Amino acid sequence: MSDGIIRALAYDGQVRVSAVICTDAVETARQCHDAFPTAIAALGRTMASTLLLSWGLKGEGHITLRIFGDGPLGGIIVTGDAEGNVKGYVQEPQTDLPLNSRGKLDVGGAIGTGDLYISKDIGLKEPYTGSVPLVTGEIGDDVASYLMTSEQTPSVVSVGVLVNPDYTVAAAGGIILQAMPNCDEAVLDDLEARLQGARPVSTLINEGAGIADIIRNYLPGVEVQLLEENPVQWHCNCSRDRISGLLKSIGVEELEDMIENDGETEVTCHFCSTRYHFDRSELEEILAGMKEDLAKD
Repeated sequence: MSDGIIRALAYDGQVRVSAVICTDAVETARQCHDAFPTAIAALGRTMASTLLLSWGLKGEGHITLRIFGDGPLGGIIVTGDAEGNVKGYVQEPQTDLPLNSRGKLDVGGAIGTGDLYISKDIGLKEPYTGSVPLVTGEIGDDVASYLMTSEQTPSVVSVGVLVNPDYTVAAAGGIILQAMPNCDEAVLDDLEARLQGARPVSTLINEGAGIADIIRNYLPGVEVQLLEENPVQWHCNCSRDRISGLLKSIGVEELEDMIENDGETEVTCHFCSTRYHFDRSELEEILAGMKEDLAKD
């Protein structure tokens, strides 16, 4: 099943629904970072959550999820935009723990205790950022806690990643169900009852389910109004020009020291692991441009 996302409404507009399949995107992330099973499960769940929360982004808007825990995994940072692009990385991608007591990948143990931060840029002067302490470190529970605490929105968030024995990603995706402000208590009770029989998202995807099938599994017998269906994909917008700009930001003296002492440098993109090498002549060209800009000021 190709990667994609569906936005919909249920219960006559009282519940907002997003469901996503992002298997290919998460597999690309795994390859970029040579990530082990527990690490890619954590990163993949965060990628799925980021895509699910991107509802309402327009133009150059974007959303960033940051998770910082005291476990061996370190931090996770994922960014998504209005076009369905997503990228991310985990600080310690070779982290892998024994299965937890439920026989699942121990994402919570790898993340540990810490905080979840969500920043959303919707075109205002400054992006809005909120944070909550991690509840379980299993990502879905933590995103639901954020939505309830920061946005007063009761939500169900289910995200999952299934990893093959050879470490490749077999399935990745998720679903979010959010109660709108006008949601009746009876709707919430009915929704809770229907969710009791829902199967894990990653299991459904691995069995060949499409995005609409995931929604039907979580909302059996409920009429759903489809709003839009769009592709999602892994995409990193790093470039040589962007990295040149980063080198300019370190300042004239630091760049002069780099040229004198090293004569070259290599910068690696955190998100996609692409390496950019700059030799002495290229660094000198960047330095000359910096001095020219300063002279104009």
